[in-house]
Amino acid sequence: MKVLVTDPISDAGLDVLRDTDHEVATAYDAAGETLLDAVADANALIVRSGTEVTRDLLEAAPDLVIVGRAGIGVDNIDIDAATDHGVIVANAPEGNVRAAAEHTVAMAFATARSIPQAHTRLKGGEWAKGEFLGTELNGKTLGVVGLGRVGQEVAKKLDSVGMELIAFDPYISEERAEQLGAELADLETTLERADVLTIHTPLTPETANMIGEAELAEMEGGYVVNCARGGIVDEAALAEAVDDGIVAGAALDVFAEEPLPSDSPLLEVEDVVVTPHLGASTEAAQENVAVSTAEQVLAAFEGEPVMNALNAPSMDESAFPRVEPYIELAETAGKIAVQLLDSRVETVEISYEGDIAEEDVDIVTASALKGVFQPLEWQVNAVNAPRIAEERGIEVSETKRHQAEDFQSLVTVTVGDGDRGIGVCGTLFADDDARIVRVDGYRVDAIPGGQMMVARNTDEPGVIGHIGTVMGKYDVNIAGMFNAREVHGGEALTVYNVDQVVPDAAREELESDERITETKYISLNG
Repeated sequence: MKVLVTDPISDAGLDVLRDTDHEVATAYDAAGETLLDAVADANALIVRSGTEVTRDLLEAAPDLVIVGRAGIGVDNIDIDAATDHGVIVANAPEGNVRAAAEHTVAMAFATARSIPQAHTRLKGGEWAKGEFLGTELNGKTLGVVGLGRVGQEVAKKLDSVGMELIAFDPYISEERAEQLGAELADLETTLERADVLTIHTPLTPETANMIGEAELAEMEGGYVVNCARGGIVDEAALAEAVDDGIVAGAALDVFAEEPLPSDSPLLEVEDVVVTPHLGASTEAAQENVAVSTAEQVLAAFEGEPVMNALNAPSMDESAFPRVEPYIELAETAGKIAVQLLDSRVETVEISYEGDIAEEDVDIVTASALKGVFQPLEWQVNAVNAPRIAEERGIEVSETKRHQAEDFQSLVTVTVGDGDRGIGVCGTLFADDDARIVRVDGYRVDAIPGGQMMVARNTDEPGVIGHIGTVMGKYDVNIAGMFNAREVHGGEALTVYNVDQVVPDAAREELESDERITETKYISLNG
């Protein structure tokens, strides 16, 4: 597998990749057609903020499995396009949390105490002691917009110096906010009460220019700190608000356009402190994000959960061993069910019973959908399977029941065409031995794998022997057979493991016998 790195990352991350058998290539200056050529045979792409991962780039990389962002922000990556192409997008949010939080705290003190301005004046030969009257943060109110990982770390650090905490974040629970000692409020209230406002949200269409002229007017006499993403604060409005004295000061590490243009109004206002996107610029942070990104690339190559995937199911590493055996089982059940239905799929239901119902099963559900869609010859994987279902109007449901009759755990995939549904149930025996234990309500004990044929016939003597004879006539070897029936003399269903493809002619001959109502050839190998 080939890993292409297009933005510089720490050698610690490159070493993780180079210690494997995978090829590692760097193309730090590649752009335009050169970049498209470089990524054409790549299986993984590692970027920072310098590379724009566009739909065109993704279309130029048909073998791409994962895009790893060595850092937090992913506004340079078209996640929707990646999902459409079945490409995992993962970032490294933990690696530079501490560094970003510490820089934010430093910037808050810097603007509240005019440290850079006083430094510059003294370096220039002026002892301007009487011109700088700072603000103590103790006893003041910190307004946090976005109480995610970095926001929480900043809140903890500034809470320890005696600040009151108020936060705006519609995606966090009141319980978690209370644990941090923060009061949740709407944005307007947070702005009105904040003496220092710190911003920690991603840049999205909803957050672009979220803090503009009207919002800044609510912060009379306060300070604004943004070390998150450029474009969240209207920079021209902020410069004007500080220059007019509406806002006492501001400190920014990120900007809508980087590098910051020389004609930016922010550079004209003395009480605006600026740094060139240094939030993650510590040695430890650079090593952490590089190693984390490299490890996620390797996990994707091994088919393991990518812990910080943004467009694919992820899960806690400690829980993965309990769930892992069910991933392939659910995919197999989905493949069997859709080939037995043999008509337009309108609904897919994945149900979990027993111990497995206690687990986080998002990755298992995605694998079941992958299994359903693959035989339909759609380009699908666990990343884009939910998107494919949504785009094609297929209703997907998931149910859990904590008791399972006869089995410790049971996974059932049921596909329907609006009129009827076919369910395939699977379980694991000792040593993770996968078995199909029900097919369309019939109790079987079938070993899933390779190629199979499912036959429905009347339960009477001689039918199974006839099937064996016909299969032998067409040189199809039967490796295993699992028979079930509703009642004696009623309808029976038999699952055959076979070593060869069952020709259409063989199935036609079988179905010409009035005792055999239906045969279905099932391929689990593509």
